[in-house]
Amino acid sequence: MRTGWADGPEFVTQCPIRPGSSYTYRFTIQGQEGTLWWHAHSSWLRATVYGSLLILPPAGSSYPFPNPHRNVPLLLGEWWDGNPVDVLREAIRTGAAPNISDAYTINGQPGDLYKCSSQDTTIVPINVGETILLRVINAALNQPLFFTVANHKFTVVGADASYLKPFTTNAIVLGPGQTTDVLITGDQPPNHYYMAARAYQSAQNAPFGNTTTTAILQYKSAPCCGGAKPIMPLLPAYNDTNTATRFSQSFRSLKRAEVPTELDENLFITIGLGLNNCPKNFRSRRCQGPNGTRFTASMNNVSFALPSNYSLLQAHHHAIPGVFTTDFPARPPVKFDYTGSNISRSLYQPVRGTKLYKLKYGSRVQIVLQDTGIVTPENHPIHLHGYDFYIVAEGFGNFNPKKDTAKFNLENPPLRNTVGVPVNGWAVIRFVADNPGVWIMHCHLDAHISWGLAMAFLVENGNGLLETMEEPPADLPIHLVYF
Repeated sequence: MRTGWADGPEFVTQCPIRPGSSYTYRFTIQGQEGTLWWHAHSSWLRATVYGSLLILPPAGSSYPFPNPHRNVPLLLGEWWDGNPVDVLREAIRTGAAPNISDAYTINGQPGDLYKCSSQDTTIVPINVGETILLRVINAALNQPLFFTVANHKFTVVGADASYLKPFTTNAIVLGPGQTTDVLITGDQPPNHYYMAARAYQSAQNAPFGNTTTTAILQYKSAPCCGGAKPIMPLLPAYNDTNTATRFSQSFRSLKRAEVPTELDENLFITIGLGLNNCPKNFRSRRCQGPNGTRFTASMNNVSFALPSNYSLLQAHHHAIPGVFTTDFPARPPVKFDYTGSNISRSLYQPVRGTKLYKLKYGSRVQIVLQDTGIVTPENHPIHLHGYDFYIVAEGFGNFNPKKDTAKFNLENPPLRNTVGVPVNGWAVIRFVADNPGVWIMHCHLDAHISWGLAMAFLVENGNGLLETMEEPPADLPIHLVYF
């Protein structure tokens, strides 16, 4: 709160940290318990630069569920055999989709289903009768993932550093950026059981990594020898949207939620991909998207362009002109059948711009996030920096305020920082804009943010010191760095 200088996305709150230099992120954790994570937010460096951030209950208090015997962070990731920054650079040069990753990982290890990786498979030990808290984090760059453990059930108790009303499930699904806390009990015959993750792929005809990463849940009293493979779980099909939907719609906050009921701002934001026609001065090798185009993406038909000299927060704080405008549209410029199959090709080419949306301090905000069928519909994990928000509803098709508002859960919706907007569907979030600064909202599929699937809110200061953004720290990186 009030320390947007510690947020980190390049050219939004700071310039990148120069090679050989350092920057200390200073912030206070307020009102959050559970699992978060930290990661690089520059180019595709977060492919390997990430880690868990576990917020335990305060001293003298406990979890709202029986104390687990221990905590086990599990970070799901992606691995390229090449330099991920080069993968992105090549995609931007050619206008094509970036190469898919070569493997998925659990705590940095692909697991023994991949070639040449069996010696370093992650092992999670457990005793019979023991309950452990798995803190699962999807740190993958471009892929929502299913995760399950053979012959064991999960009790879901938290997500994105907020407690949930517990429910049981055989599998969980996480978009990039999301975390989920689950309890698992050693209630099976002592043996070795695979923990496995693989893609949830909602975009039709889009290439994706169809491999499976594994770790091993190993009972300490299990036989040690014999060479038998661990027991393999049954994973959902890659395109199993029904399982993903059942899971997300099971989320309820543990207590009655403080959801804004009166609204000051009501935004409707379409999200989706796009295809720019090849510029006349480009050779064909720079237009390798479908039919000689270049991939792009947008929110409300604006493809977000990051500045290249100052960060947005610097420009706002120091009143530097010409870096951004505050005319991001609260509605799409054209109303159309968002999830229909006959979308006008004129909507495929968004306007490029650095447009922010201004919010008064304390304003009560609702955002309808509407997926579109431009190029292809897809489940988009949308992450808002600087805030947690309530997911009050989600559904399929075009959002209809006359009918769908009646479905809103204003009693106990989940509090999260990343929402998976359903493929060919919509999600509605609410929050109070009580954290001044500049906060980016973007798709957490990194290929999409590279194409411009983002926007940013400029939240003005309120009254007095406690409603005003702090001054920038002395070591804030302010110089341009090229990757």
